[in-house]
Amino acid sequence: MNITFPFLPTLTPATPHQLPPIPIPHMYMYLLFNPITQLITNHCQPIPPALFLLHHLLLNLAQVPHIQNQQHPQVNPTATSQPSSNTHPMVTRAKAGVYKPKVYISSKTPLTLKEAMKDPKWNGAMNVEIVALKKNGTYKVVPLPPGKRAIGCKWVYKIKENVDGSVSKLKARLVAKGFHQEYGFDFSETFSPVVKSPTIRIIITIALYNHWDIKQLDVNNAFLNGDLLEEVYMQQPPGFEEQGPNLVCKLHKAIYGLKQAPRGWFDKLKTSLLHYGFHSSKADASLFIRFTPSHTTYILVYVDDILITGSDSSEISLLITQLNNQFSLKDLGDINYFLGIQVTPTEHGLHLSQTKYITDIICKAKLECANSLPTPMTGGEKLSRIGSDPIKDPQQYRSLVGALQYATLTRPEIAYAVNKVSQFMHSPLESHWKTVKRILRYLKGTLDYGLDMTHSSSLDLVGFCDADWASDVDDRRSTTGFCVYLGSNLICWSSKKQHTVSRSSTEAEYRSLASLTAEITWIQALLSELRIQIPRTPTIWCDNLSTVLMSANPILHARTKHIELDLYFVREKVLAKTLLVKHTPAYDQTADVLTKALSNTRFLLLRDKLRIVSLSTLSLRGDVKSIK
Repeated sequence: MNITFPFLPTLTPATPHQLPPIPIPHMYMYLLFNPITQLITNHCQPIPPALFLLHHLLLNLAQVPHIQNQQHPQVNPTATSQPSSNTHPMVTRAKAGVYKPKVYISSKTPLTLKEAMKDPKWNGAMNVEIVALKKNGTYKVVPLPPGKRAIGCKWVYKIKENVDGSVSKLKARLVAKGFHQEYGFDFSETFSPVVKSPTIRIIITIALYNHWDIKQLDVNNAFLNGDLLEEVYMQQPPGFEEQGPNLVCKLHKAIYGLKQAPRGWFDKLKTSLLHYGFHSSKADASLFIRFTPSHTTYILVYVDDILITGSDSSEISLLITQLNNQFSLKDLGDINYFLGIQVTPTEHGLHLSQTKYITDIICKAKLECANSLPTPMTGGEKLSRIGSDPIKDPQQYRSLVGALQYATLTRPEIAYAVNKVSQFMHSPLESHWKTVKRILRYLKGTLDYGLDMTHSSSLDLVGFCDADWASDVDDRRSTTGFCVYLGSNLICWSSKKQHTVSRSSTEAEYRSLASLTAEITWIQALLSELRIQIPRTPTIWCDNLSTVLMSANPILHARTKHIELDLYFVREKVLAKTLLVKHTPAYDQTADVLTKALSNTRFLLLRDKLRIVSLSTLSLRGDVKSIK
């Protein structure tokens, strides 16, 4: 009976120049066993069982590369391979079907003025800037007076991108070299307030509670609107100089780069808003409020980005028209992309995320192809200033950690990890760098996660505070962590190392309680200005029973003398019944994720309690609204 084996490969003679690039030992084994396998398959039909076993043994030993490559070709599925007409015996990547995807860059930021002047698009962007400066009456070309000194200026180029990474516009901005200014000579006061991030989340929560629309505005060339009180001279814009002896620009209004420019713009905007009936909040100077018998309006200002919400949509539209008549505004409609935060409307509220910003950080660290991890830090991990070698590029470490600090605006679950790596900016080690990469690898796997803010049924104020006693292995200082909810939305959180060493866990917990009490006191003052009534007394949950008892105990113990100010501060609020301090089991302590590195299960549990949700999960539930 003839026995055939159709699954056996038919070997054809091959010459070395036809082989793909393989290691030398495999080449020798192939040349050695190829004639034997050919002899068996060609002259032994049917194949005896013994020779059949020998045949397979030889194939396993030889591991013929060209057969494996025919059966399992390693070709990039996204590449479109074409047959090569090259007959040279050398095996190249193209012949093997290996292609690297090409990346096409639509626009490149010029590095020099000469390079920008050659590009019509960037040249047009600079002309637009010059026209805006002249139209605004920013400067006048005059001879430089004797005894005066003109500061320099330069062009700054930036590609503005949309949420999806596509190019929105090319921006060329004339910037003064403010570092040449001298205090008391050409500038005095420079401070300019910006709205606090908890204020933004509080206003969003109130707007969702009342079902108000939130509108977003962008002020074009905002700093050019500020008036200058000092006499400032600047050199002419490079590439746009007017001919004449010793001609310079005398600035009538502020320009980007001047030390007093932010303050000048804020004062100009504040004056206009006061004229329209608004007043500045005492709790946050960048929040403007207007109450009338018929409507309520809130305005948030962060430099040139503005959010407006209120009870009457027609009044908001009228206000936008009035501001546009005075300043050059861009009405961006409903809030969508604010301060690098992507705001996605859902059926139950808004989803705040920083997908694009975090993706840029990961690309900057060159970790695009790294595997993701379930937590930002290994459970129980402790970082120290000793124990490993210094890193070779501390500048990259500082840049990435600084960028991660801004990422905590919508990702409170990484606040503790970012706080820990921020404590070693002066002298980062390899162990610290590994932790930074772990944070980025965690973020890579949770890019679409963000803060979920919903329509709350009530506006109860609830806080959680915790402390990890003597957690720092270098100086034995404790870590404070707290978070605050307004209704069902997380509005405030903190993770930081305490300033002094605590002699007991109770002392560390009480310092954390005092920090949270101060934060809730500020939130109460802000809500009072907004005329928001809290239905119940604010409650703080603490997992240390001794701390809870001390907050209401009128007797001072000897062991608490060194925290006497914190004791009186908290106790005064408790006795006045403006604050309740209650005990919660450690398992239910939400702030635990802000004080230490936790295990995977515990971390994921508390992350859900912080309302950090994946946008794709909301999409699967059908909660994400389509944006028209």
